[in-house]
Amino acid sequence: MRKLVYYIAVSIDGYIAGPGGEYDFYPLGDEEQAAAYSAWMNARLPETVPTFARAAQGLADTPNQRFDTVLMGLGTYRPGLEAGFTSPYAHLRQYVVSSTLAPDIDPAVTVVAKDPLALVRELKQEEGKDIWLCGGGVLAGQLLPEIDELIIKSYPVVAGSGIPVFSGEFDPTLFRVTDRTSFDNDVTVTWFTRR
Repeated sequence: MRKLVYYIAVSIDGYIAGPGGEYDFYPLGDEEQAAAYSAWMNARLPETVPTFARAAQGLADTPNQRFDTVLMGLGTYRPGLEAGFTSPYAHLRQYVVSSTLAPDIDPAVTVVAKDPLALVRELKQEEGKDIWLCGGGVLAGQLLPEIDELIIKSYPVVAGSGIPVFSGEFDPTLFRVTDRTSFDNDVTVTWFTRR
C-alpha cells in the first residue's frame, strides 16, 4: 500500500514558516555547504524540487524516486500561485486542499474542498509510488491519523512564532527514528516511521 509521507523543513522551535508564511529564514550555510546539502537531498528526493527549478538543479529528466503524488494546503500552494505557477509540481499528481480556491485553477491540479482524510485513504488504495504531504501544519494535523512516515529537515534557527509543523488537537502519536543524517551546514534530516 502507498504511504503518506510528510516531508518538511522545521525550525528548532517547531515552525515550518513564519507568521506571514515566510520560509526564507532557514540558514543554508555557505555556498559550498548549501550545494552539498542540496545535491544530497535532490539525489534522494528529486521530485520534491518544483518543476520550474528542476532544470537549473540538473533534474529536468530525472525520474521520480519516491513520490508520484503531492498533497498540500492552500498556504503551501499560495506562494507558487502568487509567482504565477498554477502547477508547481507538474511532474506529480497535484492535490490542493482548500475550500476557497477555484476548482478550475489549473487542469493539472485537483482542488479538494473537504475531507482530506477520505482523499488520502482513497489515494493509498491506488497503485503507485508514495504520497508526499508538502504542507501545511493545519493539513498535517488533520491528516495525522494517516501519516505513515516523516522526513524532517531540522534547521538550526529559532523562528519565535509562525506556522507549526502540526496544528490540531492534543493527540500524542508515536514514531520511531529510522535514519538520521547531519550536514556541515548544521541541518539534520531525520526519518521517522509510525510505531
